[in-house]
Amino acid sequence: MPGSYRREDAGQPPSLYPDYGSTVSRSPREPLVRIPHTLTETTGPANAWSRLMGESMADLTTQHKGEPLGQRIVVSGRVVDEDGRPVPHTVVEVWQANAAGRYIHKKDQWDAPLDPNFTGAGRVITDAEGRYRFISVRPGAYPWRNHKNAWRPSHIHLSLLGPAFATRLVTQMYFPDDPLIEIDPIANAVPMPFRQRMVSRFDLETTEPNWALGYVFDIVLRGRDATPFENGQ
Repeated sequence: MPGSYRREDAGQPPSLYPDYGSTVSRSPREPLVRIPHTLTETTGPANAWSRLMGESMADLTTQHKGEPLGQRIVVSGRVVDEDGRPVPHTVVEVWQANAAGRYIHKKDQWDAPLDPNFTGAGRVITDAEGRYRFISVRPGAYPWRNHKNAWRPSHIHLSLLGPAFATRLVTQMYFPDDPLIEIDPIANAVPMPFRQRMVSRFDLETTEPNWALGYVFDIVLRGRDATPFENGQ
């Protein structure tokens, strides 16, 4: 990944996007200076992630004594490079709000209930074909203070660690037909048609009868078809 990803690629969000208020104070004021990665930054556990981080936590609905509230979902997909080749043994971390749109975090104090049976965090590792799969509940929308009557669309954060911690990439997965996407400054920081790469698709084959809706979200790490990633502001 080092050397192939440019901060201002057409399909990636810019460092400064005034409609997304926090970028005004957090974006760089001076030209960026590229610091080449050394062997320390580009190597890591690789195939030994499970030994370092423990077993996968692929089912976010079975981490507590009871089942969480909300619509159960199954999310699956592949992690591939710019040529469509699978990226195996890659950690995909998951974190999200609960079905009411509330995170378990001391700074999240808006008037929505916490769910004692849902933490909102999980982790999976891609297989030899770059495939991943996890079970969760569809997160709710929630308000934020960016502008008047601002609401974030339902989304799931995904963090990919790659071969080492320094190669971490973070993106957001949205759900199809969510009207809040079109008016969300974070989503709209990514221009069309690239924005559509962050929207999952409903998949009847993945859907499990009488149990869970299925969504597919493939992640392309680089190249002209790359999935938009957060820029580390």
